[in-house]
Amino acid sequence: MLFNSYIFVLAFLPAVLLGFALIRSYGIGAAIGWLVAASLFFYAWWNPAYLLLLGGSIAGNYGIGLLLARISPARRLVRLLLAGAGISANLGLLAQYKYANFFIDSLNGIGVAHWQLEPVMLPLAISFFTFQQIAYLADVYRSEASEPSFLNYCLFVSFFPQLIAGPIVHHREMLPQFMDARRFRLSQENTAVGLTLFTIGLFKKVILADGVAVYANAVFDATAEGLQPSFFEAWGGTLAYTLQLYFDFSGYCDMAVGLARLFGIRLPINFNSPYKAVNIVDFWRRWHITLSRFLRDYLYIPLGGNRHGRRRRYRNLMITMVLGGLWHGAGWTFVLWGGLHGLYLVFNHAWHRVRRRLGHDLSRSTLLGRAAARTLTLGAVMLGWVLFRAADLGTAGRIYAAMFGTAGISLPEELQGSLSAPAPVLTAMLGIRFEGPFPHELAYWPDGIPLMLVMAGIALFTPTAYQWLRFYDPVIPSPYSGTRDLGGGLPAWLAWRPNAGFALVTLAMLLWSLLEMTSVSEFLYFQF
Repeated sequence: MLFNSYIFVLAFLPAVLLGFALIRSYGIGAAIGWLVAASLFFYAWWNPAYLLLLGGSIAGNYGIGLLLARISPARRLVRLLLAGAGISANLGLLAQYKYANFFIDSLNGIGVAHWQLEPVMLPLAISFFTFQQIAYLADVYRSEASEPSFLNYCLFVSFFPQLIAGPIVHHREMLPQFMDARRFRLSQENTAVGLTLFTIGLFKKVILADGVAVYANAVFDATAEGLQPSFFEAWGGTLAYTLQLYFDFSGYCDMAVGLARLFGIRLPINFNSPYKAVNIVDFWRRWHITLSRFLRDYLYIPLGGNRHGRRRRYRNLMITMVLGGLWHGAGWTFVLWGGLHGLYLVFNHAWHRVRRRLGHDLSRSTLLGRAAARTLTLGAVMLGWVLFRAADLGTAGRIYAAMFGTAGISLPEELQGSLSAPAPVLTAMLGIRFEGPFPHELAYWPDGIPLMLVMAGIALFTPTAYQWLRFYDPVIPSPYSGTRDLGGGLPAWLAWRPNAGFALVTLAMLLWSLLEMTSVSEFLYFQF
């Protein structure tokens, strides 16, 4: 069941809210039981067979957590072996369903083996609920967590707003809220804030992300079939995908936050205008914030972090980002995408070190300098998105060849006659060809330029939904991501208020989204 479907918006969500309102009067335990049942039904709607997988994962990790909590810290080896067994079981489950075929195909491809495995359908959300429970076991081992209530633990893992594509929530953020009678309830404020955020996210997904997807798909799908895009088509398709992914993931995050808020629950911030980043470190503090937090706390720091010199730090960064890329997908394109971002981070830290040695004050910058830094960062991110989107390495190679001009630059023939001197000489020097109508059979991305310009303006210059609603605490801010203050310089008089004007705007966005929701499309992060 997808958030952007009629069955969810018009049937499932109203039924769950009505049931929660009726059952909440019988106590928090009854309300939690209702939401667990609703969440499991939500998950089973996609494929009932995998409900057993989710249930088994929850029961197994809960049991190991209970044992760890009951074993004395003095028995360190026993606790370590038990925690290691639990984490290994989680990773093994992930490897079996997500990576087994990838590794076998890779070995077959280089002639090391000639094995054959049947294709396996990837269980929905397996990456998310596995990482979430690995973090829980690690914290129980450190004596930083313990949850005696099985029902509460079930809701922690399966809560439907964040089950499918995150955020990757932390036990200390969620479990206390489930037992807070003042928060965990329906209210007029929660309903207004939740529905507003859900509508903003739905609009981003249905109108913006899906609206620009056709232009990205036209270029990448045709290139995957063996056609060679032109310079402008490659850049246009990449820009379209850059915006599609932004609004698709941003829309999902807003919808998840809004749905949780309907029940009085705040989720951690997971998306904070990443295309406004001034460097690649800043980007990863804004993009998929909870995944970055997980990789930092449970991989990068245990590897040694930055505690053992520059070389070890750079090695740890590369390992973390390559594994982060592999988490996103079982393919060499994702491995290389993670490695590319690892190199970006290494260069970023090395450049900052050089600047500090030259006596530069990194806390100060000019407007022109920030604009240049944002442009360079966005360009680097766009180059990485080619690997993220491409069906295979060959497709990525053809896109890159076109983007860097090695496949030639072509313009429509009808433009050639309208050029005045010295333009023809200049175009000839640059190797620009005039051939065929524009766009040709490979893509029709220029039709989407007006939409892309609007979307780019929103992504680069407007406040986030959380900044608009900052007076109502829409999310749990993250010091790691620099979001202690959600104001973002937005004047108070422009902030969202629960009044008739904002209600009408929200209703218009909701109706527009529902009318355009004729074909249901999955969120891009569902594949991870």
